[in-house]
Amino acid sequence: MLAPAAKLVRRRLNGVHQDHKRIARSAVVLLAFVLAGKCIGASKEMAIAYRYGISGVVDAYQLALTLVTWLPTMITNQLSVLLVPALVALRKDKSEQDGFLGELEGMGLAIGIGSCLLLFASWPYMAELVAKNLAESTRETVRHMILGMMPAGVLTFTICISASRLQSLGRHINTLLECVPAIGLLVFVLAAPDDESIMPLLLGISIGFVVQGVWLRMLARRADSLRAVPRLTTRAQQWPGTIRSMGTLMIGSVAAGLWLPVDQYFMAQQGDGAIATLGYANRLLSLLLSMGALAISRATLPILSEILLQGDNGRARSTALKWSGIMSTAGFLGACIAYALAPYLIKLLFEKGAFTPQDTVAVTELFRYGLVQVPFYFGMCVLVQLFASETRYRTISLISLLGFAVKILGNVVLAKLYGAQGVLLATGVGAASVLACYVFSTRYTLPARDN
Repeated sequence: MLAPAAKLVRRRLNGVHQDHKRIARSAVVLLAFVLAGKCIGASKEMAIAYRYGISGVVDAYQLALTLVTWLPTMITNQLSVLLVPALVALRKDKSEQDGFLGELEGMGLAIGIGSCLLLFASWPYMAELVAKNLAESTRETVRHMILGMMPAGVLTFTICISASRLQSLGRHINTLLECVPAIGLLVFVLAAPDDESIMPLLLGISIGFVVQGVWLRMLARRADSLRAVPRLTTRAQQWPGTIRSMGTLMIGSVAAGLWLPVDQYFMAQQGDGAIATLGYANRLLSLLLSMGALAISRATLPILSEILLQGDNGRARSTALKWSGIMSTAGFLGACIAYALAPYLIKLLFEKGAFTPQDTVAVTELFRYGLVQVPFYFGMCVLVQLFASETRYRTISLISLLGFAVKILGNVVLAKLYGAQGVLLATGVGAASVLACYVFSTRYTLPARDN
């Protein structure tokens, strides 16, 4: 009985297209890296919960980190989508690739420094808009943290470019190294003698980003033999197309990047501690989301880019749809398991020191509502890679805008009905609308270069 069944399974596996095998192999490696990194991230959150609990310091830390990294992350999220297919296409011309990467990194460093300084200078005015219900001491702490976290905002571009260089070559060590800032934060928080000082948070984040940036750049240079010296010029011939595509994608990126700040705004209306509660819930949600979505996104993008470079649009579309369905199913099963285990995991991870049983109940409730988004997010991530590989940037932006509009409407309506839980429920509604738009566009719209 077992021998014929084993032969049948082996025959079917041998019949699977090589593209699916490559995606599966890369996804397994990436999943292991993501799991390791997120476990370290969870340990970091345990340390913060033990040291600070749900307090004004954690409110300030969560808000400052979001503000400092929001613009750089918004840009680099789109840049990585553009850069991986571009580097795949530029493999034959090392000189051109080197010049373009150097100019990208130089401009990224300039943008990072400028955005952080502007944020620090304008914070007293921004505080009245985004944090008026927080304590005055918390708002002042945010301002100090903005300046102290500058390395995180500045080096985001270097990290993105180095990671894209490695990813385009099918090397995924960059995913494992994403845990380096978390390790730095964990070490400094655990070593801190003072439960009120913000210095462990600042030093951990800043030093962690510096180590990650330098390490990734060394690995990327060894992998592709490119120096990519940063320079403030725009002579590379890829700039016009990159700027045009970035401008198109940026519209959707702004909308997608605003989801977390908007959630924090709605949480701030609930008073002190609400942002910290959301932060703990989101950290656990990001662990679950990244375990599948990040792995499959990075596994599919270079392979879909190669298929499309060969001119086989139908095969690329079919491959993406199959993996989108697989990932949506996996996301649903994962969400069900996480829902059942949530109170035990949150108690195990966080309920120590200043983090009380009441805090566990509050975080668990938010986390469970946030699980609604998981199946839709998993499925959507694969289709985004397909559209990016096809350079359908206008479609990506339009779908992002629609999803953001649904999210805002959901926040307004559901926050009134369910309070803080409604904010997480609205995220699920927004994610569902985004996935529906991608599936519709994939099935009923012919691929077109609409950047």
